[in-house]
Amino acid sequence: MNDKAKSAVDVTRDYYNSHDADNFYFTIWGGEDLHLGVYEKEDDSIFDASRRTIDLMAAKSKKLGKGTRVLDVGAGFGGTARYLAKTRGCRVTCLNLSEVENERNRKMNADQGLDSLIDVVDGNFEELPFEDGSFDVVWSQDAILHSGDRNKVLAETSRVLASGGEFIFTDPMQADEVPVGVLEPIYERIHLTSLGSVAFYTEAAKDAGFARVAFEDQTPNLIRHYARVLEETLKNEEELHKVCSDDYISRMKKGLALWVDGGKKGWLRWGIFSLSK
Repeated sequence: MNDKAKSAVDVTRDYYNSHDADNFYFTIWGGEDLHLGVYEKEDDSIFDASRRTIDLMAAKSKKLGKGTRVLDVGAGFGGTARYLAKTRGCRVTCLNLSEVENERNRKMNADQGLDSLIDVVDGNFEELPFEDGSFDVVWSQDAILHSGDRNKVLAETSRVLASGGEFIFTDPMQADEVPVGVLEPIYERIHLTSLGSVAFYTEAAKDAGFARVAFEDQTPNLIRHYARVLEETLKNEEELHKVCSDDYISRMKKGLALWVDGGKKGWLRWGIFSLSK
């Protein structure tokens, strides 16, 4: 792994292991999920919208069912894994950088009686610790942006998928054509120098050996989601100050506003990729 990728991985791990980030996401997102939602109404709860994303992604798969081997890379608190285990009977492996999130994940799996169907692995999606062809479906939600080597993430995903396997993922992206410099405040906020794009992921997927690449644009939900998170942050600010530092909350409010603004100006994109080998 090159130095740039290692730096991105280490920064991401430190961030999501932090007391501030762990408490913020657990409080605002509803305790199960960490990803963007799909909204039917302006005031949908973040939890309900996040679950709707899972349903839309699952509908892209022809393989999800009882005993399907699923790998969720960047699994966060494991809400998707529990949902797929409960509703589809899948056997899910959660791979995630943050040991703090992984401990929450393991505890919730045990509390909900799902630990026989879900494994939680501390690990890095640029170097997947699994044999070739180990999974039927790889899944990821809004995690790959944190990689310093996104081509390698797709190559590793392809490697661990069995023949005919599927990779279904979402990721906040920049538009294919963006004015120079306009996204620097967002890059700085997430400690990166770029985001992926639809064109980038389409080409990287083909290079990684995927035969089919499809993308469903859901960009309006990126704007709505970050606006909802900002609304909930302001609404619950008094409670958040009990579990997060003042500085973190201030930076989060500024960062969320940047995502909303970038989306409205057409500089950002988000949606569902479905790939197959």
